[in-house]
Amino acid sequence: MLYSEKVLDHFSNPRNVGEIEDADGVGEVGNAKCGDIMKMYIKVDNGIISDVKFKTFGCGAAVATSSMATELIKGKPIEDALKLTNKAVVEALDGLPAVKLHCSVLAEQAIKSALSDYYTRQGIDPAPIVGEIGECEACH
Repeated sequence: MLYSEKVLDHFSNPRNVGEIEDADGVGEVGNAKCGDIMKMYIKVDNGIISDVKFKTFGCGAAVATSSMATELIKGKPIEDALKLTNKAVVEALDGLPAVKLHCSVLAEQAIKSALSDYYTRQGIDPAPIVGEIGECEACH
């Protein structure tokens, strides 16, 4: 399996690893069956994602996609984070092997899950804003 330099870099030196104690939103996706579990923490200030951290239990591609996804939304408005697709994550990493594409889907879903939690904590129904948070297709 060939990984791009960027994937290897984000796997070897992942950005934004850890947790945010007083996070405004926390999301967790994945399951133990497929072995990839991602947890995302976001801090929101005036509609901007001021900080984001992740903890991922999974393969190198799962770590790399989590790392890249956090980089793509950090410092950006919530609207931008809501539009982040797994395709954008894959492109930012210069591609992923087909069997690892589900990792990028998980990264997208983890962000959506954290945003969903953020809206719920604000007393806002997240469903119309965030949409459905899917399951990992590789797990079925």
